[in-house]
Amino acid sequence: MEKTELIYGTRAVIEAVKAGKQIEKIYLQAGLTNDLMKELVGVLKDNGVPYSWVPLEKINRVTTRNHQGVVGYLSAVQYASLQVLIDKAYAEGRTPFFLLLDRITDVRNFGAVARTCECAGMDALVIEEKGNSPVTSDAMKTSAGALNHIAVCRVKSLKHAIKELQENGIQVVACTEKASKVLYELDLSTPTALLLGSEEDGISPSLLKDADRSASIPMKGKIESLNVSVAAGIAMYEVVRQKNYK
Repeated sequence: MEKTELIYGTRAVIEAVKAGKQIEKIYLQAGLTNDLMKELVGVLKDNGVPYSWVPLEKINRVTTRNHQGVVGYLSAVQYASLQVLIDKAYAEGRTPFFLLLDRITDVRNFGAVARTCECAGMDALVIEEKGNSPVTSDAMKTSAGALNHIAVCRVKSLKHAIKELQENGIQVVACTEKASKVLYELDLSTPTALLLGSEEDGISPSLLKDADRSASIPMKGKIESLNVSVAAGIAMYEVVRQKNYK
């Protein structure tokens, strides 16, 4: 983690948020209830900045400087609006193409997925505010710089993002080994958003239920699942194939 990504100190974080800095997340020391801390929490809530209460030991592991019980990470990218990108794709006469990630916490997997997104010409990568790998310089490096070129939408709720995509005529296809249909059987040449989930337990059941279609990738070996970045690459390029090479 590069030191330039860190921001610490109650007043410094308040001013950074008010100045419109893109912030990945903030850690607050559990048990601190002074007036300045209350002001900070209010600012974070008003601006939709993710934060969590943690033990002092966790903050001290991040930095030993005078953090006053507050430390956070600046984002390596500027986040985009999902609706704006949907409108932009249609306005430019393109078939919208999005990828939603549910709880991908490994920065190397996230970076690899972002790199493939950029190569496949996707409109955006969509992640939820909480539960995903932070978009820091580590993610930028593992994406080979692709995060400089691919739009990233950070939403409060993937459930709401799925609904927004569907309301705009975009089918949401969940990639899961539990599906009976194979990815290659679906029509992916229409406006499409792919949904992939955590390697530990896959896509959240509530999101799986909200998807329009579910599809699996054929598995011929003894191992039951692929690395999520590999699965994402296969799914994305099946969309590319159907849109451009049928």
